[in-house]
Amino acid sequence: MSVGRGRFITFEGIDGAGKSTHIQALAERFRRRGADVVCTREPGGTALAEKLRELVLHAPMDALTEALLVFAARRDHVQQLVAPALARGATVVCDRFTDATFAYQGSGRGFNSAVLAQLETWVHGSVQPQLTFWLDLPAQTAAHRRAVARAADRFESEDLRFFERVRAGYAARMEHAPERIVRIDSSLERGAVWAQIESELERRAW
Repeated sequence: MSVGRGRFITFEGIDGAGKSTHIQALAERFRRRGADVVCTREPGGTALAEKLRELVLHAPMDALTEALLVFAARRDHVQQLVAPALARGATVVCDRFTDATFAYQGSGRGFNSAVLAQLETWVHGSVQPQLTFWLDLPAQTAAHRRAVARAADRFESEDLRFFERVRAGYAARMEHAPERIVRIDSSLERGAVWAQIESELERRAW
């Protein structure tokens, strides 16, 4: 599998970072320019992956089971939706991808990152984002946003120390792939956050 002719853009960040708002804004920006845009999410994006998402978010399980379910959902998502869309030249905008697994299951849960890397190779190989926006903000700020927005799922119920580890996991991923992962200061007001995203797109002539 490969990314084909399309563009694959992902948004990452701890829960409460505001990804959904900017994903929609980005999709509209590309559509105004005539692009075929597919918006999706992980875990999820296909009928099977959405069923697995419900288990991951709500059923008690250990870190290995969690990681395996996430990658099972990702396998179906990539095969059924992401890879075909990229092959036809679409722009795929995804709410989370493998960086989230390394941040949440790896850093957050303390699961073996070498095992995650092997699963990544097996599950989707060369299908990787060309650009990732990491919407970064302090764990305390994100917790406040979540508290006023919705009821917590199994991840959102974790304590601040968990989300601090997840945030550190994202920082480590950015150090590993600085040209792909762009840190966006998500503690600012919405317009200022979007301005950072648009600036990066213009820098890449996208």
